[in-house]
Amino acid sequence: MSSITNAGAVRTAISLLVPKWLTARARARTGGRGRKLRIIALALLGILFWVVIIGLLYRVLEYFKNVQEIGTLVAGKLLGTLLIGFLGILLLSNVVNALSTFFLARDLDMLVGSPVDWLGFYIAKLIDTIINSSWMVVLMVAPILATYGVVFHGGPLFPLIAIGAFLPYIMLPAIIGSAVTLLLVNLFPARRTRDILSVIAVLAAGGLVVLFRVMRPERFARPEEFKNLVDFVSALQSQSPWLPSDWMQQAVMSWLTGKPDPLPFYLLWSTAAALFALGAALHWWLYPVGFTKAQESGKQFAKSGVLSRVMRTMLAPFGVRRRELVLKELRIFFRDSTQWSQLILLAVLIVVYVFNVKFLPLKADGVGHFLRNVIPFCNLLVAGFVIASVAGRFIFPGVSLEGRTWWLLRASPLDIADLLWAKFWVGTTPLLILALLIVVVTDTLLQVNDFVFAVSVFTITFLTFAIAALALCFGTIFPQFETENAAQIPTSFGGLVFMMFSVLLILAVVGSEARPVYNYLSEQAATVFGRHRDSTNDTRDLIIGFGLAGTLCVASTLVPIRIALRRLAAIERG
Repeated sequence: MSSITNAGAVRTAISLLVPKWLTARARARTGGRGRKLRIIALALLGILFWVVIIGLLYRVLEYFKNVQEIGTLVAGKLLGTLLIGFLGILLLSNVVNALSTFFLARDLDMLVGSPVDWLGFYIAKLIDTIINSSWMVVLMVAPILATYGVVFHGGPLFPLIAIGAFLPYIMLPAIIGSAVTLLLVNLFPARRTRDILSVIAVLAAGGLVVLFRVMRPERFARPEEFKNLVDFVSALQSQSPWLPSDWMQQAVMSWLTGKPDPLPFYLLWSTAAALFALGAALHWWLYPVGFTKAQESGKQFAKSGVLSRVMRTMLAPFGVRRRELVLKELRIFFRDSTQWSQLILLAVLIVVYVFNVKFLPLKADGVGHFLRNVIPFCNLLVAGFVIASVAGRFIFPGVSLEGRTWWLLRASPLDIADLLWAKFWVGTTPLLILALLIVVVTDTLLQVNDFVFAVSVFTITFLTFAIAALALCFGTIFPQFETENAAQIPTSFGGLVFMMFSVLLILAVVGSEARPVYNYLSEQAATVFGRHRDSTNDTRDLIIGFGLAGTLCVASTLVPIRIALRRLAAIERG
C-alpha cells in the first residue's frame, strides 16, 4: 500500500466508506411494501422501548435527586455501573466484529491488492467496526443520557458534552478489540481464531454477568445494610478510576452538577489518540502477515466419537432415517462454535437467576403466606421468557442453518415431515429439561406448597412445547438461507415476531391460571387466619382457567407445526 499524507488518508477512508453508505441507503429504499412495514414496526417498537426506559429512569432519578447530600452520588453510581457494563459489551463485540471487518470481509481481496493508503484503510475498517459493534449500545445509552440531562437540567449544551464524552468512550474498545484480533490472527488461522474468539467472548460475557451479580447493586437501595454512613458514601465513590466508563461518568456528572471538570475529557481523548497511534502502528507492522494467514483454512476433521456411538444406539429404535436426521441436527449444532459456546453463557445466566431467586426477601417481616406463594407463581412468567429467549436463539434458526444445502434436501426423496420433527425434538428435549430444571430448583428454594409446585411444573411443560413449535413455525415463515452469521438470525424481523407471539402466549396462559391459583391461595390464607371465605365458584374458575390454559398450549403446539409443514413443502431452493 502506498504512503501519503494524513489528509489523504482521511479522504481514502471516506472513499471506502461511501459505497457502504450508498448500499445501505439503497437497500432501505428498495424491497417493496413488506420492507417498509418491517421498518415501521421496528421503529414503533424502538420508540416504545425508549419511552419505557425514559419513563422508568426518570422516576428513579427524580427520587435520587430529592435525596439530600447523597442523591447525586447515587445517580452517578448508577450511571457508572451502566457504563462499565456497556464498556464490557463493546469490548467483546469489537473483538469479534474486527475479525470479520479486517480479515473475512468480501471486499478485502480487492482492497488489499490495490494501491490504497494503509492508514486510510485502517481508519475505514476501524469506523466500520465501531458502527457494527456500537449501534445497539448507542440506542441504549441515548435515552439514558437524555433522561439524565432532563432531570438534572443539563441545558442546551449538554448534548454536545455527552457526545464529546461518548465518542472516545466507544473508540477505545474498538481500537483495543481490533488490536487483540490482529494479534490472534497472527498466531492462529482466521477461521480457527473465529472459534477461539467466540468462546472467549462467551466466557468473558459470563464473567461480566457474574461480576455484576457479585457487586450486588441492589444493596444501595437498602442503606441499612451498611454499618454507618461513611461506609455507604465510600461505596458510592469511584472504584475504577482507570476505566473509560469512570471518566465518562465524571465528565457527564460534573457538568450536570454545575462543576465542569475538563480532566475526564482530557483523559478520554488523549487516551483514545494514543491508542489510535499504537493501533495504527500495529496494523502497519502485522496486518500484511495476518491477512496472508487469514487465507489459510482451519483444519476440520470429521470423527465419530463415543458420544456419537451412544446416540446411535439410543436412537436405533426410531429407524435409520430418523436416527440420521437427529444426528445431523446435533452435528450442525456442535460444529459451529458460535452456537454451542453460547451454552456456557446460558449456564451462567441460569446460575445468576437462581442466585437472585435464592436471595429474594420472602422471609422478611411483613411478607405473608399469600405473597410467599404468589411470587413463585409469577416466577412462571420469568421462566417462560427465558425459555422463549433460548428457543429463539437455538430453535428459530434451525431451518435457516440448512443454508445452501436446502436444495439437496428438497431434491431428495426425504419426507419433509421427518426433517421438521427431527428439528422439533432435537430442540424441544433439552429445552424441556432446562425449563423443568429452572422451575423445580427455584420452587424448591422458595419452598412453595404442593399445589403451586404442580401448577408450575405442568404449565412450564406445556408452554415449552408450544414455544418450541412457535419458534420452528416462524423460522420456516421467515427463513434466511443466505446469512453468513447465525447470530444475526434470531435478531431478524422474524425473530422479533416470534418473541412477540411467545410473550403474548406466556401472558395469556399465566393470566388464565391466575384466577384459580388466587382462589386456592386465598382459601389457604383464610384457613390459616380462621376466616370465612365464599368458595362457591372456585371449581368453575378452576375448570375454566386451567382448561383455557391447556387449550392455548395445545393449539399453539399443533397449529404452528401444521403451518410449518405446509411452509416447508412450499419452500423452493434452486
